[in-house]
Amino acid sequence: MTARRPLLTAVAAGTLLCAMWFVPSANASADRPAPAAQQQARQAPAPAAELALADTGSIDTTPYVFGGVAFVAAGGALVTAAVRKQRTAAR
Repeated sequence: MTARRPLLTAVAAGTLLCAMWFVPSANASADRPAPAAQQQARQAPAPAAELALADTGSIDTTPYVFGGVAFVAAGGALVTAAVRKQRTAAR
């Protein structure tokens, strides 16, 4: 039972570290107002080629979800294999 404690601690720390990596920052708005030149540039209409990029919609997160699931599954498989190997070596 004591042999599993470091493994569980490492898994918990790694999970927490990975979860915190994806937490967005709180810098969603500027702390100070933008200079007048930048505000005017933001209000000016953009050429049609630049607007096409903004009109495509939201970001497709499907590859990130599948990649994340694949990495979690691979990590779970590695941990399972390590635990099974340890149990067979102890017998």
